[in-house]
Amino acid sequence: MKPPPFEYHAPPSLEEALTLLREHGDEAKALAGGQSLVPLLNFRLARPRHLIDLNRIPSLDYIREDDGALAVGAMTRQRAVERSPLVRERCPLLAEAMPLVGHFQIRNRGTVGGSLAHADPAAELPAVVTALRGALVARRPGGQRVIPAERFFVAYLTTALEPDELLVEARFPAPPPRSGSAFLEVSRRHGDFALVGVAAVVTLDEGGVLTHAALALTGVGPTPVLAEEAARVLVGDRPTPQAFEAAARKVSEGLRPDADLHASAEYRRHVAGVLARRALARAVEQVGGGAR
Repeated sequence: MKPPPFEYHAPPSLEEALTLLREHGDEAKALAGGQSLVPLLNFRLARPRHLIDLNRIPSLDYIREDDGALAVGAMTRQRAVERSPLVRERCPLLAEAMPLVGHFQIRNRGTVGGSLAHADPAAELPAVVTALRGALVARRPGGQRVIPAERFFVAYLTTALEPDELLVEARFPAPPPRSGSAFLEVSRRHGDFALVGVAAVVTLDEGGVLTHAALALTGVGPTPVLAEEAARVLVGDRPTPQAFEAAARKVSEGLRPDADLHASAEYRRHVAGVLARRALARAVEQVGGGAR
């Protein structure tokens, strides 16, 4: 199929893009990598009257350290993030998740901001930024705001962005010393959207006790699901198989996923618990505090 008619805009600066977005509001869509939007256009599930192409705005393409966090510009290609030594050093969880995002051909074109703004609940990047308690930076003409990840994702394919706002940056906080992380998922084939995915982050003190834990899940709700009750079970305990099993039970018990033609709700709950246990064990191994 072919997309419906639209007026194409290719602004050379962020300011011009924001002006166009404010002028056209709900009738406009921003085009980043196009890996999600173009199929929606072709199936006529999206019918914008104005398409604002962000690919001529170089100021939105960067990876850098900023005030203790890894800052990634919205137009940074996923493949660039995957291959970045700075990402591997400062944000191992993001580095581990990147190869699971589609196929490398998709990552060559897809952008970090595009994936986050699309807000598919089965996608990897929303879970990563949620597990890390990261933030998203939104710009509008005359100002910007920083939105915590847990408030950015509102519902299925829906974010807290206003019609005149653009996502311009994702911020991934650097983990403290003695931290480890892991990202695991189950999909029918490599490159497919995950049926269930788990991002895990842990921090241990010098005595080997867990002082912080976070689990964010994909594919089990309309947004990334932060398993806070499971994390509370772990904090203050030692990283033992019994502790991981208790946390995994909390993960499964707290989920109410929908069933679809790919997997039942019961299957998703079970797999979420299994992946949570395995991800926690792998994250702890990174710290050198393997479960005993």
